[in-house]
Amino acid sequence: TMISTFWHVAIPAARPAMAILGLFTFMTAWTDFLWPLLVLDAGNPTLQTALSQLQSARYVDYSVVLAGAVLATLPLLVLFALAGKQLISGIMQGAVKG
Repeated sequence: TMISTFWHVAIPAARPAMAILGLFTFMTAWTDFLWPLLVLDAGNPTLQTALSQLQSARYVDYSVVLAGAVLATLPLLVLFALAGKQLISGIMQGAVKG
């Protein structure tokens, strides 16, 4: 039937593209700065807006800011490691000759 063809042919062929689209969508939402800065109150900031609040005009504790930046980067690195297999399989699917 048409549904089984969709599940057994179309979904496996589109899986690498869906994984990368999901990864890029998460990355965009995770690193978003301006919209949370505008709409959220100072009592409940996102990680990126909290990192910007760690800096003041007179003194910046770079060890705290850099530790926060590393913690903000870790989820993205984990997702890239998990989605790397899908990325490579998508690249190889497009490179197969014949």
